[in-house]
Parts: sequence; C-alpha cells; structure tokens
Amino acid sequence: MPHLPRVLFYGSPDFAVPTLQALIDSEYRPIAVVTQPDARAGRGRTLRPPPTKALAAEHGIPAIQPVRLRERAAVAQIASLKPDLQIVAAYGQLIPKEILDLPSHGSLNVHASLLPRWRGASPVQAAILHGDAETGVTIMLVDETEDTGDIVRQQSTQIPATETAESLSSRLASIGAALLLETIPAWIDGSITPLRQDSSLATRARRVTKQHGRIDWSQSAEQIERHIRAYTPWPGAMTTLGSESVRIAQAVVSDATSNATPGSILAVDDAIETATGIGTLRVTRLQRAGKRELSAAEFARGARDLIGQRFGAPDD
Repeated sequence: MPHLPRVLFYGSPDFAVPTLQALIDSEYRPIAVVTQPDARAGRGRTLRPPPTKALAAEHGIPAIQPVRLRERAAVAQIASLKPDLQIVAAYGQLIPKEILDLPSHGSLNVHASLLPRWRGASPVQAAILHGDAETGVTIMLVDETEDTGDIVRQQSTQIPATETAESLSSRLASIGAALLLETIPAWIDGSITPLRQDSSLATRARRVTKQHGRIDWSQSAEQIERHIRAYTPWPGAMTTLGSESVRIAQAVVSDATSNATPGSILAVDDAIETATGIGTLRVTRLQRAGKRELSAAEFARGARDLIGQRFGAPDD
C-alpha cells in the first residue's frame, strides 16, 4: 500500500470549508489546520473562531493560529509536524519560504479564478464587477508571492447574469474541493506537469474594503448592477437617501432612458426606477441601516414622496 502523505491544511473563511471537509472525508485527512486568529465580530463584538477552526474542532483536528506565520515560533511549530503536502485555500497570509520548503510534495493552493486572471484577494468580486462571462478554480503551486505559482489544474464555470459574490464563491468553493481531490493522486505520483503562468495576461483583484461598497450613481446602470452583485453580501452596495444609509440588495437594468441627475428616483411601482450616468436601474430590494431587507414596494410604503428624491452621489 502506498504511503499516504501527511497533509497540513491552511485556510480561514467560509470559502475554505468545503476543501477542508473534502480532505477530512478522504484518505488525506489533515494532521492539523493552520488558520487565522479568532476575531471579534457582530454587534456584540464577541470573539469568534474562523469557520475552518470550528470544523476542525468538530473532527478532533488541532488548529494552529499564528498572528504572523513568519514568526520563528510559528515556523518551528509547523516544521515539527513534518508535513509531506500542504493544501492552502484562502488562508489570508503569504507563506514564507522556510515553510514552503518543508513538504516533499510541495504546497497546492485552491484559488477562485482562472489564473493568471484575477490574482489577489478578491477574485470572485472582481470577476462579477468586470462583467466576466466565466471564471473558475485554479489548483496551483504556492510560491513566495501572491498567486504567481505554476498552474497544476483548472476548471471553468459560467457566471450567470444574476450571480452574486456570495453564490459564486459558494459554487467555486465546491468546485475547488472536488477538483483538488481529483488532482492530489496524480500530483503525488508525478503524472502532472505544472504550467508556468503568462504574467503578461495577469490582472489583479484589489482587496475589498468597506469603502468599495459605495455606489457611484454616475456610472452606467450595467456597471451599478454588477457592483451590487459583486459586493453582496459584503461590504454591501451602499448609498444614502436623505440622511439615511441604505443598502441596495438587488436591482435590474431597465430599458428606459433618462436625462435626470444620476441617483434621482423617477418612478415607484414594484421597483424604484432610478437614473444613472447611462440608462436607468430598477431597484427591487433594499435595506435601511439597522432594519430588515425589504422589497421596493415595502420600502416605498414606509417612505413619503420618493419620486424626485435622490440616492446619494459619491461627493454628497
């Protein structure tokens, strides 16, 4: 019987959970999980573990949570585990050379794009925001820089016109988990030859911050609609209405045109027809700060004289 590798898993958020679960359910059960430290979240700012730590605990797998992976103590702790293969899925830190040099079978990363397109921290959001027709998952070799390693295997998928970052990320996480399990045996027996990335084709997905959610109504209706889907659920597509902060949860591009100031509310029925820089947008679901999400009709019943009001502009 061939020797099974000692697998060490690195990952933190929800995207990493399907890959970790797939490994746990397979013959490549990790010896430990390296993940980010617990963080405060929610209104109560309670300390919460990363999703991968919670899953590891359910299966009796120890978790390692270094603040900085480059620290000498963290390197020594990981070296003591003697991993043969490292698997990475949205860990959140660059892995230093001292750790990458440990496993005889190297380190494989599950990345949510068709590299070299959308290297970086937010490939799912970038693909939707830029109107890509397809994206996918890349299994790649990890190197010392971000998402530049050789490609081991890829699988593509179409991006439907209604896809949000939340739904696409969930789909890609499942695709990536299955693709990884298909890849590991061939990778270990040496039957896969990795391909070098063509850096001339590379694009970079910037790290998303809360400020990126703010809607610029001077953009076209198509751009704003993609913005809404790209930033759902986080940080949310945000705007203002008067003094209130409002999250736009769903919208569709209208066939109508308008010369009104971008952000102006033109009509209200089962949607809130809103002028943009090019074309109009029918806002169908939205949410006031601290309130529940509402349909446009429900929202309109709780507001007075919406027609003629204006959703906030970037300089307001």
